[in-house]
Amino acid sequence: MPDTRVTVWNEFVHEQESETVAEVYPDGIHGAIADALEARGFDTETATLQEPEHGLTEDVLAETDVLTWWGHAAHDEVDDEVAERVVEAVRDGMGLLVLHSAHFSKVFKRLMGTSCSLKWREAAERERLWVIEPSHPIADGVDDCIELDEAEMYGERFDIPQPETLVFNSWFEGGEVFRSGCTYRRGSGRIFYFRPGHETYPIYHDEEIQNVLANAVEWAAPSDDRATSSGGNTEPREDIDTSDERTVH
Repeated sequence: MPDTRVTVWNEFVHEQESETVAEVYPDGIHGAIADALEARGFDTETATLQEPEHGLTEDVLAETDVLTWWGHAAHDEVDDEVAERVVEAVRDGMGLLVLHSAHFSKVFKRLMGTSCSLKWREAAERERLWVIEPSHPIADGVDDCIELDEAEMYGERFDIPQPETLVFNSWFEGGEVFRSGCTYRRGSGRIFYFRPGHETYPIYHDEEIQNVLANAVEWAAPSDDRATSSGGNTEPREDIDTSDERTVH
């Protein structure tokens, strides 16, 4: 889908405060993701927490087909008005990819309506990201699993609503499992939560992970054939008396 417009959002805090993270992502996590998606034919722009309105103005969101969101250390610094603006854009049809620790973002928690809490451990563990639903477009081209040599462990219970589709499930070297690839719909918008992506590991440089992100962008992008419905006051289909004067609307 070469005309799909993607805005890659990153709080861009760790890369400026940690030499370790800056060595892994010298252009920021947003730069690595944007470059990978651009190389696969998408029209990409980036935005960060430090920009006015966090780079997510009404005009930017109006021109965005899919927004990717990475955050970790500064969830509380995201302005409530901007977070709600993103939520409404998703409900109106914009796709959203929620990445790794963005499970705790204001945007994802508002869209899920749950705490989105989980267990975690940072010990550079091996992860096997197993494909649970190989027929899903997001898993296109992925073998039985993606193996990552070093990853941060996320473990159950992950306090999220039941996913529409569980695309990936992770196993970690320490023994835990985790629902790592979950799809949702909110209003007219499609949402994909994808767990891999800790800031000190080069996960977004992994070609298989990049391919999953590209698949997810294509899946989440608005399409002309997506089902929609209208609301509000409507005329009756049958001939009825509509003269009831008790209404207060």
